[in-house]
Amino acid sequence: MRNYTPFDRLILNTDTALRTLFGEPVITQRPYPADGVSEAEFSDQERKNIAGLMRVNHSGEVSAQALYQGQALTSKNQEVKEKLQQAALEENDHLDWTKNRIDELASHTSFLNPLWYGGSFAIGAFAGAVGDKWNLGFLAETEHQVVEHLESHLNKLPGGDLRSRAILEQMKIDEQKHATTAIEHGAAELPPPVKTLMAAMSKVMTGTTYYI
Repeated sequence: MRNYTPFDRLILNTDTALRTLFGEPVITQRPYPADGVSEAEFSDQERKNIAGLMRVNHSGEVSAQALYQGQALTSKNQEVKEKLQQAALEENDHLDWTKNRIDELASHTSFLNPLWYGGSFAIGAFAGAVGDKWNLGFLAETEHQVVEHLESHLNKLPGGDLRSRAILEQMKIDEQKHATTAIEHGAAELPPPVKTLMAAMSKVMTGTTYYI
């Protein structure tokens, strides 16, 4: 496997950031979960609510992409790096799917995404630097919180919105798999105060991104 120089990593991470925020992310070509699912009729308020929920999910995937890139950058373990990179690729699918759904609803992605990307990259880089068991522990806890978040959004969707539901259900399956993979590779249990802080930060992000 090629040994990347610091300059190589800078270029690769810059390319990933630009693709995530402004371009077309590299995806696995898995089918769009909403393909073949009929669109329902929604009131203006329902459509606005669905778009807000999907905007939050899209921003969550922007943050996840940055988090994985930051973790992989500073991780010392090659196997862990590869697992993080594979997870990042699957998260790119989520990024693509949520963006498609937002476009279908004639809405926009969050204007705050560059802020979320920068902050998440820094957090990921710090997590990777403190050691792989904590790096994986942070990943596992992040995915557990994301699964809870997706479950809450599934409950908030209008009953007839089967297209958004199909997307979130597949995302939930993938996130659960990522958490399981992290645990199987030695993830440490994070201290309760860290989990609480992570949940509080997530609440701030979701509360603002829904509207902006």
